[in-house]
Amino acid sequence: MSHFLMVVTAFFMLLAAAGPAGSAQPQPFLPESCDPRLQKGLENCLASLRLNEAVRTRNLSVVLVDITDPDCPRLAFANPNHMMYAASLPKIAILLGAFERIGRGEMELDAPTLEKLKQMIRRSSNSAATEMLNRVGQDFILEVLQSPRYRLYDPETDGGLWVGKEYSKSSALRRDPLHHLSHGATALQVARFYYLLETGRLVSPEHSRTMKAILGNPEINHKFVKGLKALHPDSTIYRKSGTWQDFHSDSALVEHEGHRYIAVALSQSPDGGRWLSELIVAMDNLICRPGSVTPEDLARVASTAEARRHPSAQPRTSFVSVE
Repeated sequence: MSHFLMVVTAFFMLLAAAGPAGSAQPQPFLPESCDPRLQKGLENCLASLRLNEAVRTRNLSVVLVDITDPDCPRLAFANPNHMMYAASLPKIAILLGAFERIGRGEMELDAPTLEKLKQMIRRSSNSAATEMLNRVGQDFILEVLQSPRYRLYDPETDGGLWVGKEYSKSSALRRDPLHHLSHGATALQVARFYYLLETGRLVSPEHSRTMKAILGNPEINHKFVKGLKALHPDSTIYRKSGTWQDFHSDSALVEHEGHRYIAVALSQSPDGGRWLSELIVAMDNLICRPGSVTPEDLARVASTAEARRHPSAQPRTSFVSVE
């Protein structure tokens, strides 16, 4: 079996495991879900944006899932199971842990709690994240991530989402067992988080809708948000990003022009923020305008990227620089 089919098979086996016991919810068949055309399109985007070397050296991981038809998701990727330091992106794991407590009646979603969760996600507040982590319980969150129901951290797929310390200067209490990261993720498992969220399988359909609302209206305008909003202000974005030193990550569920898709990218480079801002525009075109994306379109995105690297030598464009 090819590496591509192996990864796609693992993706949907994990999705099947996330359904509640006795669930009759249908799972997509692999032939309907494995999309070589989307994969080729993503590879063309990466090449046109001169990101092939970053992929080869595993400094960039990408997963793109078209969920316009949620029963038949289409998947494309680069380094999907490569676990990387993801900074604040794994705060989505704290969000899930909080709603698991709420769903069990062990925590109340009162106004102050809702506000803390919004601060943690939309503003990426470290103090709010630390407060919620301690309130929910770090061990509890890690149990949820590794549970048979979710398997958002799975040693068989090289790890996944992990929160092993507070978002403070404190020491890491529990680094992940495979890569010894304090705040880590793989692009594939983050994509699964959003797919389970969109299909109502995180805690319950009602709680999934509330978590999705919290992920909406992001207040930090960089990476995916900056790239999309500069060119497509009509897009709706539910997201969580992360930044620390040279580590730049972003993840989003995007609704645009009647389409829905999940985009996740993890990177390690001083240019990572710019990579993600450019990459999301190319991925959006792949999903929303698949018949109109030409090599010239991708070259235009790449030339815009080059213009941002050397602004004095190139005319100004409609793209906005990232950081």
